[in-house]
Amino acid sequence: MKASIMLEHDVVYATILAFDVKIERDAQELADTLGVKIFLADIIYHLFDRFTEYKEQLKQRKRDEFKHIAVFPCKLKVLPQFIFKSRDPIVMGVMVEAGIVKEGTPIVVPSKEFVDLGLVTSIECNHKQVEQARKGQEVCIKIEPIPGEAPKMYGRHFDEKDMLVSKISRQSIDACKDYFRDDLMKSDWTLMVELKKLFQIL
Repeated sequence: MKASIMLEHDVVYATILAFDVKIERDAQELADTLGVKIFLADIIYHLFDRFTEYKEQLKQRKRDEFKHIAVFPCKLKVLPQFIFKSRDPIVMGVMVEAGIVKEGTPIVVPSKEFVDLGLVTSIECNHKQVEQARKGQEVCIKIEPIPGEAPKMYGRHFDEKDMLVSKISRQSIDACKDYFRDDLMKSDWTLMVELKKLFQIL
């Protein structure tokens, strides 16, 4: 019953580590009903390992659940000599000036009234598909328009003079803090703060 209180705070701690003891059937049934996880082992290290594994599974589940909400901060500089397709989808070379660009990142142009270009649907580095690119890398990205919105065009809605950034929100910042903190370096968090000011997020 005490362990079940933790369900309101953090599921991972609604657990009982039972070392070298017998679990009565009614205790197991009550735990199952309440949603409390019981780990049983005769060797203390096994108990610790199983709990650690469980924590990792829960963390991964949360990361999978929030990966579409968490937007990593990035700043991209257009490489005008590498414009392969100017609209629907936009395919072009960019230099990652700061942060991390990932597949699924929504891209906007702050200098053009924050016009939404769309979502990064693929990234190529040296003709190889990659899931993300970091500061200092030159990559080719494909940006597909947001469904239901008119496709934006290179040369009309933005050009090489405009910096492109990831579109963050209060919700996306919280998701990054809660589930992707370790994926971001100190410099990425500095950029996050900069973008937060740019988007006037409280």
